[in-house]
Amino acid sequence: MPHPRPALRPALRPTPCPEEEAHPLTPLLAAAPPAPETPPHTGGLLLLLDGTAGLLTVAALGIVLLLVLIIKVRLQPFVALLAVSIAVGLSAGLSVTELFGTVQRSTSVSMIESGMGGILGHVAIIIGLGTMLGAILEVSGGAEALSTRLLNLFGEKRAPLAMGLTGLIFGIPVFFDVGIFVLAPIVYAAAKRSGKSILLYCMPLLAGLSMTHAFLPPHPGPVAAAGLFKVDLGWVILMGIVVGIPAVLAAWAYAAWIGKRLFVPVPQDMLEAADEAKAAVAEERAARRAAARSTTTADTTGTHKGGPATVATTPHAEDYAEEPVPLPTVFLIIGTPLLLILAATFSSIALDPSTFRSVIEFFGHPFVALTIALLMAYYLLGIKRGWSRKSLETVSTSSLKPVGNILLVVGAGGVFGAVLKGSGIADALADTFNDVGLPVIVLAYLISVVLRVAQGSATVAIVTTAGIVVPLVEGQDLSQAHLALVIMAISAGSIFASHVNDGGFWIVAKYFGISERDTLKSWTVLETVLSVAGFVMAAALSVFI
Repeated sequence: MPHPRPALRPALRPTPCPEEEAHPLTPLLAAAPPAPETPPHTGGLLLLLDGTAGLLTVAALGIVLLLVLIIKVRLQPFVALLAVSIAVGLSAGLSVTELFGTVQRSTSVSMIESGMGGILGHVAIIIGLGTMLGAILEVSGGAEALSTRLLNLFGEKRAPLAMGLTGLIFGIPVFFDVGIFVLAPIVYAAAKRSGKSILLYCMPLLAGLSMTHAFLPPHPGPVAAAGLFKVDLGWVILMGIVVGIPAVLAAWAYAAWIGKRLFVPVPQDMLEAADEAKAAVAEERAARRAAARSTTTADTTGTHKGGPATVATTPHAEDYAEEPVPLPTVFLIIGTPLLLILAATFSSIALDPSTFRSVIEFFGHPFVALTIALLMAYYLLGIKRGWSRKSLETVSTSSLKPVGNILLVVGAGGVFGAVLKGSGIADALADTFNDVGLPVIVLAYLISVVLRVAQGSATVAIVTTAGIVVPLVEGQDLSQAHLALVIMAISAGSIFASHVNDGGFWIVAKYFGISERDTLKSWTVLETVLSVAGFVMAAALSVFI
């Protein structure tokens, strides 16, 4: 290639000094113009109303559209969140390339892919492992063993407290609705035996299940928020316990009050269905054991007498008995991942970098801790008690079927947050909320409450609120503990005033035979008490942390 003509050199830049020529890249660096700043987006609705006002208008219209699609159109929340994210992005002036990338490989990053992958890369594994762990505890009878032991320990007078503790402990590894389905027969039996209102027993149980569902991993809401805020799960667990315990105590107090003033009888159809289900399971188990005993006897007879023998397979009384799960085993399996994760979190604060600290952080990583707990459950509740590997596989696989919807909703929430940030809406919201003067933790709670009451889903409320609030805390140099408290405020807002647009409202009403009016008086108020108490605790702690 010919060299440029010398006459052009002075036109490009002055003659360099010897020091500049010492490095071969110096002329190129000096000649290159400064990198231009990314221009603000001006397309879409911003053509009509630009600046901060236009961005805030796009955000408001996007949230209204989301609520309309979910509430009126009855569109699946995943589809609604994804559609609104695209609409908001285009309205805020994002290009198709920014939203979707290009067909050919390039340096451009798709906001939809980065938003979806960024959150699910952290959340999906935790939710999957936690779901399988909860399924093993459920099917093995761990919940029944726990509740029965607590009922015997506390006695008839304190049975409501026993039910509340059952929901609190067993709610850690299982989803809210699964906990209701598994523990409801125990509530029926306790209420039938006492002759008192079923509210006296089901409301404390529901308070415990709802508290763990809202505030503690591995439930999808707090896990998703932790991923969006980039907060260690150890801090979320710690703050979830500190905030959640006083909140659930307040909810238990209301449950005791309403249970004595509003009588709801035990639903006979549910009681009969529970008895029939138990009988069917017992008969199936008895037939299987009798068949196994028959095969063993036949093999023995054939071995000693030279041929097979016909042996009766009538079940015996002992075939109907299922070996109870030891209560310490249940506590060991549930407590192991929590303790490992907390140990890893505090080791990063209390210990200097060392091999010992690395080992603690390895076993305390949520992926590793939950895997260890799941393997413990496989052995202690499955293989050791006679389960086959096929049974373990079946239970684990079937438990993952309902998880797909949760993961897609969480991922779409991540897309929404990425679009808000990439379009500049998040910065406009941050500036506006800062001008209002309210603390971030209060704003986070109020936004979550509005979204929860409007559309019903706690998970949608959490992921949408987190996408709005994350930019508000960026650059404030907040500690992990303080960010965890902001997550607690969002989680508290996501369970406020469960009513007719919430699936949990109808599960509670129909499963415990409560009329809609009485459900509003009991369950809806209970959730509100839990929400407000949790937020008050989180806000109070945020002043000192």
